[in-house]
Amino acid sequence: MDVLFITSSRLGDAVLSAGLLDYIVRQHPEAKITVVCGGLPAPVFTGVPGLAEIIVLKKKSFNRHWIWLWRKVVGRKWDVVVDLRDSAVSRLIFAGKRYVHGKHIDRSLHKVEQNAAVMKLFPVPAPRLWFVDEQNEKARALIGAGTPILAIGPTANWPGKMWPAQNYIELIKILTARDGILPHARVAVFAAPGEENEARHVLQSVPAERQIDMIAKCDPGTAAAALSLCALYIGNDSGLMHCAAAAGTPTVGLFGPSWPHLYRPWGEKATYASTPESYDELTDYEGYDPRRVTESLMRSLTVQQAADAVKSFYKRG
Repeated sequence: MDVLFITSSRLGDAVLSAGLLDYIVRQHPEAKITVVCGGLPAPVFTGVPGLAEIIVLKKKSFNRHWIWLWRKVVGRKWDVVVDLRDSAVSRLIFAGKRYVHGKHIDRSLHKVEQNAAVMKLFPVPAPRLWFVDEQNEKARALIGAGTPILAIGPTANWPGKMWPAQNYIELIKILTARDGILPHARVAVFAAPGEENEARHVLQSVPAERQIDMIAKCDPGTAAAALSLCALYIGNDSGLMHCAAAAGTPTVGLFGPSWPHLYRPWGEKATYASTPESYDELTDYEGYDPRRVTESLMRSLTVQQAADAVKSFYKRG
């Protein structure tokens, strides 16, 4: 069975679609799967069972990337096409069965529930990730052996939804104190290229012997494999947060000017804490322009509130 799976170019959205892949793999272990995605999330799909190919879709002017993709896939007869981009490509190629994320999907649902609705699946399949040997080996080499690891993701793709670095520093001290939930734990700080400054400030606050530097060290797939080795992940609303949850790591997302009802980390081992104000309330001020935001809009989420949420969640788990 040949499956064409068209998903997002954004890391977080691509990871949230992986529950559909898990469903396909479990229902059709013989399936040969071709994944279409952006270059950033491509490494998180390299371990998908039955993977035939990953087609990296590079944006071109005037939507020419869709014409390029159509030419690449039109010559095959696909048994199943899943298109989460609502593209013309999926409608202009042969498909035995066709599932498209269109206007009929309730956009008020969480993204995982929206994806499940595309294939009319219930119960909703949770996102999951698979890793190849190379990713697992590199992850183990980067993480090392020793005490339990607290993973921290203090960055995001927009300053407004980055909880202040100083707050992360104080939270780490609380959680790894002698009477904390992870006493004397090693601390792995994760960040993507371009996010080094904020992340390094957090990492350097940790005693040197307990530091694990995961700042711009690897691709998202290897980072997710490393996260799977950690005891707990805490971070801002980001693709990395979704990688942690999909990797099976207990995950706490910190939310401010974003939408938990759409993007909270998904799964039984995941939860979130948020500012008292909603996205609209946090951005309702004179002169607001997202392009000009250079500081966190999440200062109303206190360290104590975050610590209480983490402790309560981790204790339940």
